Amino acid sequence: MSVEVVVVREANDESVEAFARLLPQLSSTASPLDREAVQRLLASDANTVLVARVEGEVVGMLTLVMFPLPSGLRARIEDVVVDEAARGHGVGGALTEEALRLAEAAGARTVDLTSRPSREAANRLYERLGFEARDSRVYRFVLKR
Repeated sequence: MSVEVVVVREANDESVEAFARLLPQLSSTASPLDREAVQRLLASDANTVLVARVEGEVVGMLTLVMFPLPSGLRARIEDVVVDEAARGHGVGGALTEEALRLAEAAGARTVDLTSRPSREAANRLYERLGFEARDSRVYRFVLKR
């Protein structure tokens, strides 16, 4: 299976449909994104959205977030999702490797990501690619809307 990974630059029918189809596979609480929301996401200087195609069809996506801090350029990989039908065929690896290449080219010192322990295949992939588990705690504060 040949995987092509490209940066998404515009909110067109393909990208809006890909978000609508793939995000629910990532999170049951993700709100649907309309064309305007996808455009805002893509327009952010901090975000680089990658999609993976197999035979022309979008089968996965990843968001690389890069931001400058006093301690240097930081990068995070967020919202990695591969269509259930395409899992186990190198799509997640191709997306992650391209994100790492882009982060390195931009001058990031590190690339972080988080993954739930229940995502065993994803965790094995990240470790195989060289990510190391950190002794850290992630804290979350939920803001009221």
